[in-house]
Amino acid sequence: MFWDSRVVSLEAQALEPLKALEEMRGGQYQEIEILPEIVARLKGNEIYRSLFAKAFPSGEDPISAVNLGKAIASYERTLLSNNSRFDQFKRGDHTALSGSEQEGMQRFIEVGCAKCHNGPMFSDYKMHVLGIPDHPDLPERDLGFEDSLSFRTASLRNLRFTFPFMHNGSFKSITEILEFYEDISQGKSRNPNVPIEMIDPLARSLSLKARDFGPINNFLLSLNDDQFDTSTPDEVPSGLPVGGNIGI
Repeated sequence: MFWDSRVVSLEAQALEPLKALEEMRGGQYQEIEILPEIVARLKGNEIYRSLFAKAFPSGEDPISAVNLGKAIASYERTLLSNNSRFDQFKRGDHTALSGSEQEGMQRFIEVGCAKCHNGPMFSDYKMHVLGIPDHPDLPERDLGFEDSLSFRTASLRNLRFTFPFMHNGSFKSITEILEFYEDISQGKSRNPNVPIEMIDPLARSLSLKARDFGPINNFLLSLNDDQFDTSTPDEVPSGLPVGGNIGI
């Protein structure tokens, strides 16, 4: 999980945003303090006490950080996205993809993109050094997996909903990503701190050209599936406003 694979389960992943200063913790609590604080707040809410008791009937203390991670992960596993037009095409509906999208799929394979972006999630889940440009608005560089400047291959599903792209949000469009990889294939590194020799040989071996951009872009957009659950409840047991706006 995450760009640097720092956790290995969905349950552990679910707790990381709660602990992150930039996401949900904020500056009022230290990282070591935030999960005990959340657990205490849940225990102080009668509705949550009832819900956790039903979900975790065995054991003396159903409300814990461990069970909180399990609860969030259980919900996350319901957010399936497996009915894109590409999925329909692979299930036998050969009209689901246009001619241009099928051409893009073929070029995606031929130029070498599929060497890393493969399988059901279009990711080999391996670490690769790419020399992604440092984001000018971030206070420090992310050094990736074990400070090796390598990052896990991202999924290509639902790109319409997941921009900006790459581990630090450097790119705003699919075309920018393709231009980046074209530079690598021509022996150019976009990051002065990462010489071309450090960049993964799989990226350097791409045969990507500008003429491939349009068809590959069309194919990648066929991986979008907007049928996953995007609903939000009208209210939550805490009584706080839904949507994250708590007035702080």
